[in-house]
Amino acid sequence: MKKIAGILGIVVVLAAVAVAGVAYKYGMILNPSPTAPPPEHSVYDFTMKNIDGQDVKLDAYKGKVVMVVNVASKCGYTPQYEGLQALYDKYKDKGLVILGFPANNFMGQEPGTEAEIKEFCTSKYKVTFPMFAKISVKGEDQHPLYNYLTNKATDPQFSGDISWNFNKFVIDRNGNIVARFGSKDTPEGEAVVAAVEKYIAAK
Repeated sequence: MKKIAGILGIVVVLAAVAVAGVAYKYGMILNPSPTAPPPEHSVYDFTMKNIDGQDVKLDAYKGKVVMVVNVASKCGYTPQYEGLQALYDKYKDKGLVILGFPANNFMGQEPGTEAEIKEFCTSKYKVTFPMFAKISVKGEDQHPLYNYLTNKATDPQFSGDISWNFNKFVIDRNGNIVARFGSKDTPEGEAVVAAVEKYIAAK
């Protein structure tokens, strides 16, 4: 009986290996883990839909200092749009770009369509920095970009779940994640401005 059990165990293992091989070959994912490292090796590997539905390759921002922000239209921090735009206006000619990613993860505070979000941002806050289509920034449907930004495997220093709307990541001119700020860190705040200036100066 022990011999038969041993043979059955080997058969089960071989079958599992075979299934995994087929899954790998055809691009299927078995038991996906949210902590598994994403396949992308750089923020520049991503192609995102902008707020008008057009594909934007993030490698278009190589050589710039990039601030990635998850935004929302009906949040207590929504007035930070004004500070983000002011920061962008002040430093865009020196190499800063701000990328806004609307997300509805927190108490339904970004319920609108892309067209509604665009109208809100441009009419109320005169936003001119690049805005993108709505994505999920945490949870089971988290977009791969935010998996990359928050995953310990790819961002050991600044990893961890997005805490709320208007979290901010700073990426240097070489594509490295070099700073992260929470919702309470305003765009005009000393720490945020200091980080932006530091990495703009580093060429």
